[in-house]
Amino acid sequence: MNEGEVFHEKQRLELCAIHALNNVLQERVFTKETADDICKRLAPQCVVNPHRSVLGTGNYDVNVIMAALQSRELAAVWWDKRRTVQSLCVSKVQGFILNVPSRVSLGIVSLPLRRRHWLAVRQVNGQYYNLDSKLKSPVCIGGEAELRTFLSEQLSQDVAEMLLVVRREVEEDGSWLNSDDAKK
Repeated sequence: MNEGEVFHEKQRLELCAIHALNNVLQERVFTKETADDICKRLAPQCVVNPHRSVLGTGNYDVNVIMAALQSRELAAVWWDKRRTVQSLCVSKVQGFILNVPSRVSLGIVSLPLRRRHWLAVRQVNGQYYNLDSKLKSPVCIGGEAELRTFLSEQLSQDVAEMLLVVRREVEEDGSWLNSDDAKK
């Protein structure tokens, strides 16, 4: 499969959380409107919603991602970075949503600021792809060994975090973790 056949939304406004969700699901399921509705449901009494940018341009938090996945019978499992990615049972994981530091730029000028950015990684036809919405197109990571290297590199950044996108029953039975590691 070539990169042209992999679903990939590109960055718009501060909608990286929506792009990461759609990219990990490999279809356009969520929009700014559906994410804003989730925000209203999460904080119905708030004039200024704590789950998104006050400017209304996106910048959705992890609660919106988790609620969106739950609406699709999926779950987000927070990955404890103290574990090695070798303990992941990747066959049970539908995709990965990472929150990483990202440079801020205005046009072609890169500013000395860093913000948080959501990106997706997913297997499509046996190959894992970096589906970061800031990329021009999907980037093939490779197989399982290359995936583990990629995830380790991403998580080595101080403030990087990772969510495992799994079916609800996988979350409940903990099978996203190799059985040897689950006993520890």
